[in-house]
Amino acid sequence: MARDTVDSTPVKTVADLAATLEAGNKPEEAFRIGTEHEKFGYCVNDLTPIPYEGEKGVKAVLEGMEKILKWERIEDAGNIIGLADDAGGGAISIEPGGQFELSGAPLDNLHQTCREANQHLAHVREVAEPLGVGFLGIGMTPTWARADMPRMPKSRYDIMTNYMPKVGSLGLDMMYRTSTIQVNLDFSSEADMARKMRVGLALQPIATAIFANSPFTEGKPNGFKSFRAQIWTDTDADRTGDMPFAFEEGFGFERYVEWALDVPMYFVKRGATYYDVTDTTFRQFMNGALHGRIPDAEPSLGDWNNHLSTLFPDVRLKKYIEMRGADGGPWRRICALPALWVGLMYDQGILDQAWDLVKDWTTEERAALRAGVPKDALQTPFRSGTVLDIAKEAVALSLEGLKRRNRLSDGDLDERVHLAPVEEGLAAGMSPADILLNRYNGSWEGDLSRIFKEYAY
Repeated sequence: MARDTVDSTPVKTVADLAATLEAGNKPEEAFRIGTEHEKFGYCVNDLTPIPYEGEKGVKAVLEGMEKILKWERIEDAGNIIGLADDAGGGAISIEPGGQFELSGAPLDNLHQTCREANQHLAHVREVAEPLGVGFLGIGMTPTWARADMPRMPKSRYDIMTNYMPKVGSLGLDMMYRTSTIQVNLDFSSEADMARKMRVGLALQPIATAIFANSPFTEGKPNGFKSFRAQIWTDTDADRTGDMPFAFEEGFGFERYVEWALDVPMYFVKRGATYYDVTDTTFRQFMNGALHGRIPDAEPSLGDWNNHLSTLFPDVRLKKYIEMRGADGGPWRRICALPALWVGLMYDQGILDQAWDLVKDWTTEERAALRAGVPKDALQTPFRSGTVLDIAKEAVALSLEGLKRRNRLSDGDLDERVHLAPVEEGLAAGMSPADILLNRYNGSWEGDLSRIFKEYAY
């Protein structure tokens, strides 16, 4: 999220809050694809993370991008922290450890998504290379310790940094040392939202396995294929997880709101000031708990939208649905992750088949998948087979969904072309982490510095 909102429209009831989500309903012909991806900046000469300040810093890269793109500058306490394309809908932001994020514009098809990503990466290289800065696509920093990571000057991150150690042992690693690719998708009704949330939540561990790409910590294998996914299991139980309540009868906008109301808030923003309210849930806020503690203590639509952005379930609901289970990765994966979910979600018949695939999975089975996939990825046991078997079924459905969409590129290829790296991996029975580990134990001879050259954007 590029900037925190300040909409002062008052919100007073659960129905008010549910209506903000319901406002996302769109006709199918208006469905769009929003792709987000993060990457780690590093100094080419010594492979250390880039700081915020300085000639080789995040600030210098942002200011270089500002000159090229002419996007609106976003500041926090006088520091540039992002750029916004208000006309097109895209944005650039920075995560706590300097991860450089493109939040893509809402686009009609995956060919446009891939062009957007490639154009962005070309602009980043144009700015970064003269500075001696490179960017790496991977799910977790492979060589840097938590203490090595810079801290970005964003007020919300100061509050989160103080709070995270109180609610989990790995929250700071999530903030400072992980990176993701995610896609944001639309829904047409409450029923369509519920179906997509359920399919997304059930299959999120499968996507995590397909895209697992964080097998190293501080220079050596960590025993996991997606340590990024493992980090999420011990970050903050109040606001993370697979949301079993989404599978209960009657799940809809109000049920999501009821869950969100009882999650502690991080902050309330008034003007340019961020107030730490980590001891208060949004429900308590609505019941007057912040009177006398902050100015304008009645909750607003801006407060609610900011709160929604601080919830981190595997699938997140706003006016759209965010698929959040994938590790960061090389550029082909930036196109493949949205391709997987668009194929599954944007054809009603395929979405129904995807639901048929997962609807008899029990709460315990879904939890076991989520617990097992970080370590074993595609090799995770499931019923009489493995996650690889489920992944092949899901990808076959997605390919059919993309074929039915029939969105053609300039070269008359449909969107299935963007799933090619996933198909290749599944044919070999390997996640990106498996490939990395093979190289580490083989041609790299344990030298992880090779990753910065071979996996740089």
